[in-house]
Amino acid sequence: MRAADALIMAAEGGVIGDGRTGANLALAVGLIGVVIGGLALARVAGRISTGNARTGGVAAVAAGLVGTALAVLHLATSSGGPGTGNGMVGAVVAIPLGLIAAALGRRTLTRSRHTERTAARLEHEREPGSA
Repeated sequence: MRAADALIMAAEGGVIGDGRTGANLALAVGLIGVVIGGLALARVAGRISTGNARTGGVAAVAAGLVGTALAVLHLATSSGGPGTGNGMVGAVVAIPLGLIAAALGRRTLTRSRHTERTAARLEHEREPGSA
């Protein structure tokens, strides 16, 4: 099975469930991305000292983009309109949720790069003999 076929099957709800399954899957992936992005942003800000902020940022961007892609795919393949029970409203909510996750991850990556540069500059200034 190709990756595109797997995404289409996931967006349509797969083999099991009703039409809402694809939207619920997109919502879950987007929400997981937002949580990971928030935790990674807290790590880079120094509020949480465990884990790697860059890894969390990359994971949040990936989860956000996958959630957004699943939601758009579900909207493109679903029939009917809002209120018909096929999950269109859930997919519409999942799109900004995935974009928020990607933005949080991107913010984490930007901040972690800035923190690494500052730490390297301070370490260089502390070396004996540097002017």
